[in-house]
Amino acid sequence: MGVIHIDDSGDPRVDDFRDLSTADRRPDRPGGRGLVIAEGTVVVSRLLASRYPVHALLGVERRFAELADELAGRDVPQYVASAETMADVVGFHLNRGILAVADRPAPLAVAEVVAGTGPVAVLEGVGDHENLGALFRNAAALGVGGVLLGPGCSDPLYRRSVRVSMGHVLRVPFGYLTDWPGGLDDLRARGFSVAAFTPRPGSVPLRELRQVAPGRVALLFGAEGPGLTETALAAADHAVRIPMPAGVDSLNIATAAAIAFYELAQAD
Repeated sequence: MGVIHIDDSGDPRVDDFRDLSTADRRPDRPGGRGLVIAEGTVVVSRLLASRYPVHALLGVERRFAELADELAGRDVPQYVASAETMADVVGFHLNRGILAVADRPAPLAVAEVVAGTGPVAVLEGVGDHENLGALFRNAAALGVGGVLLGPGCSDPLYRRSVRVSMGHVLRVPFGYLTDWPGGLDDLRARGFSVAAFTPRPGSVPLRELRQVAPGRVALLFGAEGPGLTETALAAADHAVRIPMPAGVDSLNIATAAAIAFYELAQAD
């Protein structure tokens, strides 16, 4: 273990990092080998500090030097390569200069996701990896206790989501509501009110949400475009909107979530 210099891009020891631009061979793709891939020193540092068991790193020497403190005492292979060799392995030039791969631990149960404080985000049909990563970054920044994924959501541990979240998807607790929308009843039993975000008339303005839901809140968001399904809206306790001028009826999902997270943080 420890530092291993790699000069041959065909070395099988770095196969977990190979051909990341080839969709059907990626090790982080759903249904694939289930690896988590972190890019860049900031995200790799967060991976090293997470519950995800790191089993290898690949990068240029300068980036390993920047992570020397975090890697001290780690019994994992650190494959050092030139930028050219690394690009041959990965399939493209990686400006961030370092990658780490980790195995996925067992998913968290709903009780573990909601065990902290603050609101939780519940998502339905959020299939865009970048939107999902941005939402996790906002959740980490604005005090959200966890994220629960309903049907139709993309994989939050896909490389693009991890990168866009700046590694916060590795820190914010998340899990899955496999019973949909019945799982919302479990949240109610744990003391949550379920607030569904929708621009439809008659919904409660966001700044008035605390008047009808003073306790912990589960904030229910749908995909851009179609929004929440009628099934999800019917299962919520409250319909909530972010007031906007006439002619503007929607926001990017990560932006809408950030506004909601911030407003609740100010209200508490």
